[in-house]
Amino acid sequence: MTPPSTSAATSTSTEDYVGAPLPTLFTGMPGLSFAPQELVFQPVVADGRTQAEMAPLYTVAQTGEDGPAAAVMHYLPGAKAPSHLHPGFELIYVLSGELETDDGVYAAGSLLVMPPNSVHAPRSPKGCVGLVVWERPVQVV
Repeated sequence: MTPPSTSAATSTSTEDYVGAPLPTLFTGMPGLSFAPQELVFQPVVADGRTQAEMAPLYTVAQTGEDGPAAAVMHYLPGAKAPSHLHPGFELIYVLSGELETDDGVYAAGSLLVMPPNSVHAPRSPKGCVGLVVWERPVQVV
């Protein structure tokens, strides 16, 4: 299974999410076309997530079916994701708000590193924004 699927609809971008400004995204070829870009959030519409939206940074469409992906994830208050398995590493850097797992509550500035074959079901009662890197596509369990 791939990282969360999204719809074509967009929501607010570069606005203040959960009390902190979003990062400024720079993309392109350094020295040639490296320039600021707007983060565009899309509602997550598949894999059982609720109240979540993402701004993809790169996807398996670019890296290959079993390749890595990364996104800025926005969990609205009350957001939940079902339990899922990570065949590869997953990194989550909480930019603002609080992310919860069965292991605890992680505030802004927390960096979570989940090793291959780890399972978790993240949620955010208060909402949060995080940078997420998937080494390989996740699998819902």
